[in-house]
Amino acid sequence: MVGDKVEEVKWKGLGVNNHWQQMKGIMMVTAQDICGMTKGPHRHKETWWWNEEVAEAVSDKKIKYGKWKKENTKEARKEYIYMKSRQDIKRVISSAKEKKQKKRANDLKMGLKGNFFYLAV
Repeated sequence: MVGDKVEEVKWKGLGVNNHWQQMKGIMMVTAQDICGMTKGPHRHKETWWWNEEVAEAVSDKKIKYGKWKKENTKEARKEYIYMKSRQDIKRVISSAKEKKQKKRANDLKMGLKGNFFYLAV
């Protein structure tokens, strides 16, 4: 495929940079024809500690933020409802991370078939 496209191009009279751009274009088009194109990386990567409890706390925080932003009064700021939810979500996330780390540590200790691994602590 590349050879056919290279033969079609008239190379005489081209400078080095033009020659390189022609070759690059041929290789890119050929690679795209053979391999195809992807849409790019996933926008939202899955986190290893995410669970339903964290999802619920995050959605609750978003709702409280929306209410806090709409009101935007001194009374709303004095109540600290949104600020408290921010602190709560941090606690929920840290506890979820800790639980998941403990589970991973136990999985490493037991191994897949019940074999024990020695971990350097």
